[in-house]
This record gives sequence, C-alpha cells and structure tokens, in this order.
Amino acid sequence: QVQLVESGGGLVQAGGSLRLSCAASGSIFSIGIMAWYRQGPGKQRELVAKITSGGSTNYADSVKGRFTISRDNAKNMVYLQMNSLNPEDTAVYYCNVLGSSGRYSAFRYYWGQGTQVTVSS
Repeated sequence: QVQLVESGGGLVQAGGSLRLSCAASGSIFSIGIMAWYRQGPGKQRELVAKITSGGSTNYADSVKGRFTISRDNAKNMVYLQMNSLNPEDTAVYYCNVLGSSGRYSAFRYYWGQGTQVTVSS
C-alpha cells in the first residue's frame, strides 16, 4: 500500500501564497502521475494540476499562471506552489498519485486525506 500525507495548508489573505507538500510512503515500487485536486464548499472535486514522472504538467484554467506543480522523484514528493490566492481557491486540497506497490502489482490511484486552504478577502 501507498500512503499519502499532505501538509502546508492554512489560512491566508487574498493575494498571498502557500506551498502544499505531499509525501508518498509505504510499499512503493513505482509512481507515475502525481496530481492535486481540490473540493470547495458545495462543489465537486476538481483537478487542479498534474505532473508526469518526466515532468510534463497540466493545469486547470482557473489556476494557470498562479499555481506551479513540481515533484521530487527521489523523495516521492509532489508540491503545489500557490500564488496570488483568491477566495475562490478556498477548498480542501487532495494529493493524488498513480502508483504501484510491487513489481507485479497493478497501478492504482491513491488519495491523501486532504489539507484545508482558506483564503480570506
């Protein structure tokens, strides 16, 4: 099994910045795509950004130019640098990883518990 632990959430004023981190641990054989999702109050969970093992990235239109996703393959970490935050970014942010726990184990998606980001106006 792969465990994901997010950190870095909190309360910030509009225009401020936060950096989220997600550490993958446990029985990790291989990690593919790593991503961040978020779920705002009364909203469905949505993809924020994703990054392949080779470093290719994709972003939701709402965060392009403000958020940056990165990863450290040696440490099994993924990060989300969030700048110019606005109240619409308020949500629980979830780390999502496509990984395998063994050479003969199938890849599956793993989710973290989430970290709250609140942006005040």
